[in-house]
Amino acid sequence: MDKKKACLKDIATSIVAVVEPETPALVAAQLMRRHHIGSLVVVDASEQTRPIGIVTDRDLVLALMAEGLDPELFTAGDIMSVDLVLGHPEMDLMEAVFLMRQHRLRRLVIADKAERLVGIVAMEDVLEFLARELSDLAEALRGGRDREFMQRA
Repeated sequence: MDKKKACLKDIATSIVAVVEPETPALVAAQLMRRHHIGSLVVVDASEQTRPIGIVTDRDLVLALMAEGLDPELFTAGDIMSVDLVLGHPEMDLMEAVFLMRQHRLRRLVIADKAERLVGIVAMEDVLEFLARELSDLAEALRGGRDREFMQRA
């Protein structure tokens, strides 16, 4: 049986919360809280589908709060990670895992060939997918053991 490899498009979240670089950091934090999310993709102000950075809850804490800085005076553009690593929808899941590990990322922004934002994959998404795959494998092992028992009984 030939099983198709898992691609990022299979597990990516396609609804992504975005902000522009000039969005106040306080507003970014409020958006994260309102939507129960840990990151916002920063998009180009003129091309609002082109990702240029990412702001995480960790960025807000480490760059602003821990330094005692006023989140109303800083913007998403001031604290975003600018070395944005992009995945693409057809990227093999294991290739994406390697990329995330290599760049020490908890989230991977997904863009199409025209560099338009199409989704985001969090480490939690990857772990959930792999857990389901491992569960299926364990079930197959149990089934094989049961089949063998029935044949030898």
